[in-house]
Amino acid sequence: MNLTREQLAKARVLVVGDVMLDRYWHGAVDRISPEAPVPVVKVSKEEERVGGAANVALNVRTLGARATFVGVVGEDEPGRRVSSLLEKNKIETDLKRDPRLTTTVKLRIIGRQQQLLRLDFENEPAYDALAAQNETVTRLAPAHGAVVFSDYGKGGLAHIPVMVEAARKAGRPVLIDPKGSDYTRYAGATVITPNRAEMQQVVGTWRDEEELAQKAQKLRQSLGLEAVLVTLSEAGMTLFDAAGTMHVDAQAREVFDVTGAGDTVIATLAALVGAGLSLRGAMPLANMAGGIVVGKFGTATVSYEELFK
Repeated sequence: MNLTREQLAKARVLVVGDVMLDRYWHGAVDRISPEAPVPVVKVSKEEERVGGAANVALNVRTLGARATFVGVVGEDEPGRRVSSLLEKNKIETDLKRDPRLTTTVKLRIIGRQQQLLRLDFENEPAYDALAAQNETVTRLAPAHGAVVFSDYGKGGLAHIPVMVEAARKAGRPVLIDPKGSDYTRYAGATVITPNRAEMQQVVGTWRDEEELAQKAQKLRQSLGLEAVLVTLSEAGMTLFDAAGTMHVDAQAREVFDVTGAGDTVIATLAALVGAGLSLRGAMPLANMAGGIVVGKFGTATVSYEELFK
């Protein structure tokens, strides 16, 4: 089922999670440093994009739905840039500012369209800044068609069980991109979307599709989830729900960069579910969106035209 642009425009998605600023320094590599055996990059272009959970919100917006973003940033230059970029892309925000926090920055050094080095700057937000998010989610969830929690393991979702409960009490579907090995934090959500490595970290390895199905269904039932969607990279993705198993093959024609592909998948799912589609109806389109975005460089997004043409 294809949604019209007008139907999608009415959908509102609340996105909560770890905020990042992705910086790219592009340049030419013409020589090796005389100081050490490393390439010298002569930087010719600097680029900034929102990353982490903020990229999920941007994906929702680019697709044509409305997005509200809730997160914590520092009172620093990267925090101001994240706020500015979100505002520029017409994403409503409720950003808590923590003066003790260094806003997470991922700086990538790029030479000849290849990532040579990544530098990460980060620490964890304070407890009181995070606690304020609980009230925000409780207040905002009823006005949105779907709620996404994007967990990058940076500490921004320390209170996620409380927020999941608030969103579910409001009767909203809750979609979670998980992190780490403790999935009990996500109990009661509608769907979680681990990739292959994340799933293996929680349930162990599997010999075949049948064993994966058994483990996924056991996990789903133990956490009280409606579904588990496992993204399997070049093998596509599989949805496990009360009705059984649904699989779609990968759509990527050419894989250039997988950065942020998970953001695009969950953002597309949330926008479509928020517009009225079922998870089974939304999954093939989310899979296609993921296939489009891996053909782009860096954290990227997919437009309505690209997805539905």
